[in-house]
Amino acid sequence: MKVVIYTDGGADPNPGVGGWAAILQADGQEKVLTGHDPWTTNNRMELQAAIAALQALRRPAEVEFYTDSEYLRQGITGWIEKWAARSWVHKDGRPVANADLWRQLWPLTKQHTIYWHWVRGHTGDSLNERVDQLARQARLEITPAPGVAVGAPRLYVRSSCRGNPGPGGWGAVLEQDGETVQTSGSDPRTTNNRMELTAVIEGLRLLPSGSAVQVFTTSDYVYQGATRWIHGWRQREWKKPDGQPVSNQDLWQMLDQLMGLYTISWVNAKGEAGQETLALHEAATLASTATDSLA
Repeated sequence: MKVVIYTDGGADPNPGVGGWAAILQADGQEKVLTGHDPWTTNNRMELQAAIAALQALRRPAEVEFYTDSEYLRQGITGWIEKWAARSWVHKDGRPVANADLWRQLWPLTKQHTIYWHWVRGHTGDSLNERVDQLARQARLEITPAPGVAVGAPRLYVRSSCRGNPGPGGWGAVLEQDGETVQTSGSDPRTTNNRMELTAVIEGLRLLPSGSAVQVFTTSDYVYQGATRWIHGWRQREWKKPDGQPVSNQDLWQMLDQLMGLYTISWVNAKGEAGQETLALHEAATLASTATDSLA
């Protein structure tokens, strides 16, 4: 039996709420598997997806296995035998991360002839895109609802940058009480991350202090920074754990001040559908227009 398998998994934040998915295709038939975990990591979800997919095979098979996780592919094809030989510790004595799942996966792989393929995520592979969306949906099934009142303003932000650094623009779309306000700006030499941060800062300034607002961003840098990293940066006087200064410190400090003035619910809108997509498209159009003005 020949089988094609695509898997994906992730957590948001990382660690945080996680989801995984697998698509199996054989003899014109298809099977879809999904699952989630309230507290996990990206890598554990990638491993869990692979385990579930191989457990679903009822007899030995020739498998074309596709994953966008180098951790999974390299672990199972290059690292695992050395880990096992050293009783699941590294050379320096540290325990191998996720050893419980690797020990579940390894014997499953030996039951089949598997050809492991790495595929770059979000580059147009239809099954990779689909399994990514399924994993995200699985995660969202148990993601707590944003803690902002129904009817609160919704701020959508995007940026565009031609080069890194290079000419860049940002756009923000604010929806409130059935009305839409748009704003945008540009910089002749900047980075995408600076434009993303500027979009949030300028978008929040459209609202009076004390407002509750949902902020939708497709930037992992902004989302992770605002929800996870910023607290540590502040405590370390805007330095990273290695003592190096935080990139874009000036903008992060501005945003930190604004976060004290508003009740913000951050939404990672990567892959969002429906009205969110339309609003983010508007914001992206504003950003692109601002960038074009520099050409």
